[in-house]
Amino acid sequence: MILPGAIKKRILPSLALLVLLSGCASGAGKASPLAEAVPEEKRLTLYTSHKEEVYGPIVKEFEERTGIWVDVRAGGTTELLEIIGEEHKKGKSACDIMFGGGVESYEASREYFEPYRVALADKLNERYISRDDRWTAFTELPIVLIYNNKLVGEEEAPNGFEELLLEPWRGKIAFADPANSGSSCTMLATMVQILGMSEDETLERFAKVLDGHMAESSGGAVEEVAAGSRLVGITLEETAKKWIARGADLAIVYPKEGTSALPDGCAIVKAAPHMENARLFLEFIVSEDVQRFCVEHLYRRTVRTDMAAGQAEEAGRIVDFDLAQAAAGQETILKKWAELMDEKHN
Repeated sequence: MILPGAIKKRILPSLALLVLLSGCASGAGKASPLAEAVPEEKRLTLYTSHKEEVYGPIVKEFEERTGIWVDVRAGGTTELLEIIGEEHKKGKSACDIMFGGGVESYEASREYFEPYRVALADKLNERYISRDDRWTAFTELPIVLIYNNKLVGEEEAPNGFEELLLEPWRGKIAFADPANSGSSCTMLATMVQILGMSEDETLERFAKVLDGHMAESSGGAVEEVAAGSRLVGITLEETAKKWIARGADLAIVYPKEGTSALPDGCAIVKAAPHMENARLFLEFIVSEDVQRFCVEHLYRRTVRTDMAAGQAEEAGRIVDFDLAQAAAGQETILKKWAELMDEKHN
């Protein structure tokens, strides 16, 4: 699909201005008498696990460029995919498009999504192309360790995943509940693939050092480390960099074993009520202007090969991540993890 001329215009200046002035979404998802007057062909229902500071400026610009009214429902990746699954079983989807969450979660829920290949697919990193176009990559997100640099010295901080599993860090680690956070699912799968031990041993040892504690959300995990209630944590590179830019007492560690850098994704829901508008949104998020905005203002890495020059891998080594293995094993890992955490609370 070729985007309408209006969408090809420069987006960056207005997006940056929106961030500076408000940092929030437009009327998306909020009650307004204007919404009732919008015809069906100019609507889009979007489920997103992104924070408002990410989806807000993008949704607002999309609305202004296209005249499409976007109704936003925000929540955790796992939660929203479960809702999409329930709607799919009933044969009537309320959602048009899912935006946010690691692509391994999309792979695990691929039966719910409509194949669609964006016109700019040849500009995207081939590592991040869905085998049958069930999802489209949005940005690349390396997983990192963080620590409170006012309470933990650089030499004391864990240098990798294996060191994080040691007894001295028991009860001092911030990690979001994977039942709510798609990024936490990715983190568990990353540790399972990178560490040279069995899946059961990896999960059991990590559950032990968490000592029964999990943050409700990925943002909550970073907040715990910044506040000093937990000394170290696991998060996404972009989240850590945002907090550091705002003055938080945090430092980043790129695990010595290497780390994954999976993209988050976006996908059209099967039988979407507003299919054409969903396709327009997919085209929009991989446009050069939106991708540049993500790099320059959201601390994210682009998935476009024509824009990745100079995109540093910092001090970390990005390892090959078996997406198919992670997707196939996600349900089992989540079940095992829930059982382990239940044991900690009983």
